[in-house]
Amino acid sequence: MNLNKDLIYPELQFKTSRSGGAGGQHVNKVESKVALFWNVSASAAFSPEQKAIINEKLSNRISKEGVLQIDASDDRSQIKNKRIVVSRFFNLLEQVLKQHKPRKPTKIPRSVVVERLDRKKRHAHKKQSRSNRIDFD
Repeated sequence: MNLNKDLIYPELQFKTSRSGGAGGQHVNKVESKVALFWNVSASAAFSPEQKAIINEKLSNRISKEGVLQIDASDDRSQIKNKRIVVSRFFNLLEQVLKQHKPRKPTKIPRSVVVERLDRKKRHAHKKQSRSNRIDFD
């Protein structure tokens, strides 16, 4: 599915906060963690059917208010974290809205069935021949 990113991007809201982890003195004064918020139900970029699919498949990530939240604190740069969180968001939407082809069950070819039965017969014959040994005591 091809997303209209120009229509969706203005609907996104961002919030920054201090990121945890290593970083020295600089990390204590810079808000490098970026959280992306997107209200699914208020979006004008998707049809009601698409919104229902998004709500169903991302139900564990969407709050009771219908807001999807994604965080990124991978980098020390706020700008890079913003790029990361936006790319994660669009990748997630593309995965959720991707149409999967239904699987067509295939029939096992006759040659494969015959080969398997032949292999079983050979194995059974080998076992049978082992039990027919003559003891010369």
